[in-house]
Amino acid sequence: MLCYINYQFLLQSGWRTGCYRALAVVGATAVGAAILATPVLATELVAHPTKLPWPQNGLLASHDHAALRRGYQVYKQVCAACHSMKFLSYRQLVGHVLTEEEAKADSAEILVEDGPDDMGKMFQRPGRLSDLLPSPYPNAEAARAANGGALPPDLTFIARARHGFEDYIFHLLTGFCDPPPGRKLDENQYYNPYFPGGALGMAPPLYDEAIEYEDGTPATVSQMAKDVVCYLSWSSERNHDKRKRVLFKAVILLAIGSVLAGIYKRKKWANIKTRKLMYKNRPVPKDL
Repeated sequence: MLCYINYQFLLQSGWRTGCYRALAVVGATAVGAAILATPVLATELVAHPTKLPWPQNGLLASHDHAALRRGYQVYKQVCAACHSMKFLSYRQLVGHVLTEEEAKADSAEILVEDGPDDMGKMFQRPGRLSDLLPSPYPNAEAARAANGGALPPDLTFIARARHGFEDYIFHLLTGFCDPPPGRKLDENQYYNPYFPGGALGMAPPLYDEAIEYEDGTPATVSQMAKDVVCYLSWSSERNHDKRKRVLFKAVILLAIGSVLAGIYKRKKWANIKTRKLMYKNRPVPKDL
């Protein structure tokens, strides 16, 4: 009877093991078939940007203000034709990108709709430091109509709105090339391996000597891309330098406070921690 029970147990155990193995094989086959049935398109392949040593990314580093001035010049003369920075005002450029006189002169070049006046009508006035940078289009529909259906994104916070940050924008600006064999593009599309899908509705915006820098720096494609990326990085995080200064001061104050606390603790507890207690047996009187 015992042998029969053991034999039945072995049969049941083998049957269960076989079922588990069969289920595992069926599951693996189903997963493999699903993967093979999914087409892998060339448009899904995206090049990853190389990590670059940006001047503001060091622990105690700040923005290169000469690069910020040049980057603002690139944005104003090249990028502003299609892209807006509607969350940045001229007064925020003062002390970082432009002097106050330069910012006032730049803001006075634009016309801003204001009002109403005493007659209840809107009017145009020269810009002020408190005004935001102008948009090239009055609304999103006009922007799409002028760019073949593509909406140029606002660039105020673009450096923190994309994976890869500054590296992605730099490689996107400098990564335009001919499409690989078999890759077809629609009309008014340009191939860029760093852009998801590869097809970009923006033509290569930079070319050598596209602008003339005020400080005489050679306006190569890589130089202009670097400068405008530095400028966009600053606009995305305008408190970058201030935050690092506050952190540096806080670390110094904490270090000084720690030293003073250690001195006070040493002075306060030195006598107590070095105190020695001695126990002496009192002699018992003989008359007791």
